[in-house]
Amino acid sequence: MEKIIVHARFHTGHRQIGYPGKCRFVHGHTWRGTITVETDEFPRDELDMSLDFGDLKRILRDLDHKMLVVPDDKEFIDAELFEPEGVVILEGKGPSVENVASYAWNKVVETICGKYPGLGKTYHVEVQIQETENNFFIIAKDTVV
Repeated sequence: MEKIIVHARFHTGHRQIGYPGKCRFVHGHTWRGTITVETDEFPRDELDMSLDFGDLKRILRDLDHKMLVVPDDKEFIDAELFEPEGVVILEGKGPSVENVASYAWNKVVETICGKYPGLGKTYHVEVQIQETENNFFIIAKDTVV
């Protein structure tokens, strides 16, 4: 087995629409993310590299200083009110840590598909997102690319 692990830190704002507590208000976090990709043997490019660490870190760093929203958050997706460049629209009902992890997991798979399409290799992709000092969410699934 071969494994690639990257860590990144990013700062975002979000709010949980419909949440009964204070998280319904706009607030921010300094998130920490870890992306792990493993497979039996990574394919290599012309430089004898498998996946670029920077490409994987960029998935998380592209969230830095952005407002995380979902399609139902109409105020933040209104381009007349907020710059679209500063907003990331996540799938789901709220910009929860679960949906941040899912977003990142999908981007990792897109990155692998873009680099090595159609090889039929199985990759185990794990994304760990730390929202606060004590709160984590992890998605770990296999995918065939």
